[in-house]
Amino acid sequence: MTRTSPVLYIALVGVPVLIIGALLQVGSTAFVLPAETFTTAAPAAAEISASAAPASPVAFSLGRLVLQLVVILSAARLFGMGAKAIGQPAVIGEMLAGIALGPSLLGSLAPALSRQLFPASSLTVLNGLSQLGVLLFLFLVGLHVDVPALRRQRSTAVVASHASIAAPFTLGVALALFLFPHYAPPGVAFSAFALFIGVAMSITAFPVLARILDERGLLDTPIGTLAVACAAVDDVTAWMLLAAVVALVQSGGAIPTLLQTLAGTVAFVLLMFRVVRPLFARLATGDAASRVPAATLSLLLLLVLLAALGTESLGIHALFGAFVAGTIVPRQNSFADRVANQLGDLLVVMLLPLFFAYTGLRTDFNMIAGASAWWPLFGILGVAIVGKVGGTTLAARASGQSWHAASTLGVLMNTRGLMELVVLNIGLDLGVLSPPLFAMMVVMALVTTTMTVPSLVLLDRWSHKQQAV
Repeated sequence: MTRTSPVLYIALVGVPVLIIGALLQVGSTAFVLPAETFTTAAPAAAEISASAAPASPVAFSLGRLVLQLVVILSAARLFGMGAKAIGQPAVIGEMLAGIALGPSLLGSLAPALSRQLFPASSLTVLNGLSQLGVLLFLFLVGLHVDVPALRRQRSTAVVASHASIAAPFTLGVALALFLFPHYAPPGVAFSAFALFIGVAMSITAFPVLARILDERGLLDTPIGTLAVACAAVDDVTAWMLLAAVVALVQSGGAIPTLLQTLAGTVAFVLLMFRVVRPLFARLATGDAASRVPAATLSLLLLLVLLAALGTESLGIHALFGAFVAGTIVPRQNSFADRVANQLGDLLVVMLLPLFFAYTGLRTDFNMIAGASAWWPLFGILGVAIVGKVGGTTLAARASGQSWHAASTLGVLMNTRGLMELVVLNIGLDLGVLSPPLFAMMVVMALVTTTMTVPSLVLLDRWSHKQQAV
């Protein structure tokens, strides 16, 4: 680290942490809940728009499930091709396809068809398959996080990535003071609500960012390498913060329960890295061109499921366990890359579109169609963009990057994509987010991800114009 790095870190991360503490104190004092009203699971977690609710219970039907898969995968493919045709990553189109199949479009234009195709009783199976896809997705994200490489990163990656979390986190907690009276579900404590908003504002989609860099030929450039390092640090840090926030919500604010959960989480991480990781290092056989044996893949999938079960039992969420499981897979002989390649096709083609569809069925933009919802929506967008782009840009510039490189890094770190949707669904399941606020945050995820490529193009044009002067 450079001599100025500790000072930068204190200024860009330490100071925001103090501000967050003060804001939480203000909010907790202003919005005091009677003890008997506190709950960790508001009814909003199970709500599906009325347009998707059936008139009577519908038994499980394999034919209906197959039809749902046909519709979802076809829509994902069609929208994905459309997104790529206009220069956007395919995942943008797949996200929009999920929204289109929900009450916001299909449910509004053809409510009878929506009820027949996606009756509420059938969503349990669809949700189960989508959650399996998300578990594997977080495992693959962990596979791409090279922990030893992160330890070798210089100060710019650490300072920029943590600043890209601290700035939007602080602004998100501040925004929560205004959102809480209007959009917090009944019985949710301000601290849990505000911290979750802060985490949701701080997410960067590591896989989407890497795909954008690859498509633009920036992956192996200095700024591309730095962006990947920052996004990896961001992912690890954000998931640690999310685990802490989920533990706070699940404990009901009880300090002994919270400390027990956090202690269990630390023990779990130490067990995975100190005991399980050396055992699985023996599996990294073969060369970079060979396939991973089926028996080895089955052991890895068993590891993912057991890790997910472990963190779920600790009260922090199964997805955190799957993510940690990915980070401990050995990197020798391109082993992690080979595992990702063999599992990635099924995940991307089939399981993730199911998650997008399930998210779309839970998202009703009609709830935020009125003028009264505009100010919180624009506030969320402003906080997300200014906090992420601004915090990253200033930190990178202060660390010695040029304005163009710093701005490019800021724009890239503003990419939220699928990771944001995963976090938002956790918030809805926990009852921390209300359906209207969930819809607003989904809009934010779509906008911040969609704006990445056009923003990079504008930055390049501006840079070329400056060089020509």
